[in-house]
Amino acid sequence: MRIGVLGSGLMGKEAARDLVESEAVEFVGLADIDFGRAKTVCDQIQSPKITPYQVNASDDKQLENFMGQFDCVINALFYLFNEQVAKTAIRVGVNSVDLGGHIGHITDRVLALKREAIKAAVTIIPDLGVAPGMINILSGFGVSKLDKVKEIKLYVGGIPVKPEPPLEYNHVFSMEGVLDHYTDPSFIIRNGKVMEIPSLSEIEPIYFEKFGPLEAFHTSGGTSTLSISYPHLETLEYKTIRYPGHAEKFKLLVDLKLTKRDYEVELDGKTINPRKVLLKVLDPIVELGEKDDVTLLRVIVAGEKDGTDVRYTYEMVTFKDREKNITAMARATAKTISVVAQFIANGTIAKKGVFPPEQIVPGEIYINEMKKRGVVITESIQQYN
Repeated sequence: MRIGVLGSGLMGKEAARDLVESEAVEFVGLADIDFGRAKTVCDQIQSPKITPYQVNASDDKQLENFMGQFDCVINALFYLFNEQVAKTAIRVGVNSVDLGGHIGHITDRVLALKREAIKAAVTIIPDLGVAPGMINILSGFGVSKLDKVKEIKLYVGGIPVKPEPPLEYNHVFSMEGVLDHYTDPSFIIRNGKVMEIPSLSEIEPIYFEKFGPLEAFHTSGGTSTLSISYPHLETLEYKTIRYPGHAEKFKLLVDLKLTKRDYEVELDGKTINPRKVLLKVLDPIVELGEKDDVTLLRVIVAGEKDGTDVRYTYEMVTFKDREKNITAMARATAKTISVVAQFIANGTIAKKGVFPPEQIVPGEIYINEMKKRGVVITESIQQYN
């Protein structure tokens, strides 16, 4: 298998590392607009399988020339490139996967390319991170075991092992993205009806082994494509996990309009966006640095099986890899997208078109592959009512 990776940032780097460690992968191309950065990452990975490339993803020709060499391409670029990369994959007849991005309906635009992808005989799967991504795959696995699905509840959090004031939080992906998820409304299904509710609301306590009490609250984007794949759900909700008090602190910032993308104020004759100032202030406070992080995940899928009410619960607790200095979130995210890219390249996933993860990624095989990589997902089954 020959697999290309677009972007040599943290997720691209760790996806490339996983690829070269896979016996069936013969060649990995790692592309970045900055050749020096791509070469540095390749030197750090230290494998004869990997080669750096200089590619400006905004240049269609450069993108086509790079992507055309591979069986599948992992798009680890900023989500604004997702549609362009998917369209390029179709033009050159190459499979592709991305890390998602529901802001601005980017994923919807990728999914809308299904007919073109079928004609080009390629497979494209967006949203392959943790949330969305892993939670979609596990939701789809749970649904496949039921005769009728009624409820999907999702809980995910990337948090520091040892929290520090004032926020008890260190970011494991873009703080821009964190603010978006806290500011934009959350879409849920309750009593069979799609509803829009404020993010940071309906706080509930949640416990994991060695962690708790923690809090979970609604944030935007997490339910991704699940409401489309399973339109007859009675309940669908996604909540983010943090240490207690976190939501209340950020709710104040949201209420003060300090997190809004399009809000500006006049100060000393200049127009200023408070969000940009807030992000600058937060940077040194929430930087993870060398601290240990943990990614917590719980997916609950409930419904009917053989006339009985059954609940499947999938749970993961993943820590930072200290030896390789890889954050817990990067481990779970990069290994997910690498595993699925390999499924496509080796024919495990053979259907052509564009699919959300829950509709096409085989859950049992995925769980086994993640376990081989030290990311353990457990399943428990419970009858209720």
